[in-house]
Amino acid sequence: MTHPPPPPRRHGFRVSLWDVLILLLSLGLTFWLRAQDFPLWWILPMVVGHFFLFCNVFRVWWRLELSWAVAFVMLVGIHLAAGHIGWLSPLIMQTPVTLFVVWLQMRSPWYHGILARRVNPRLNESLDGAP
Repeated sequence: MTHPPPPPRRHGFRVSLWDVLILLLSLGLTFWLRAQDFPLWWILPMVVGHFFLFCNVFRVWWRLELSWAVAFVMLVGIHLAAGHIGWLSPLIMQTPVTLFVVWLQMRSPWYHGILARRVNPRLNESLDGAP
């Protein structure tokens, strides 16, 4: 019994019905949390938004995603320990981390996210599975 070959790797932006449903659910939950005066309502859209950005737009490696998440948890923890619960400061401070992760990913010869045809001259090799 042979297994069918894996589907060809793709590049660029991707979105599925599940993605849309999760984004809409997160949006609704965010509005509900904010209406309940939950002070950390902003964490949900930041995490879900970045997850979508990393998984669907820039197609970031899981190790870089995990590094971003560790930095985010540490940053939020520092803010909470200092008694700051607002969203603007963490967003401003996390933005360079986000930009750095995206920059690292786009510089990779294995980059296959949005604009991959323009920024990755080795895209075809990457999609074909070349090292």
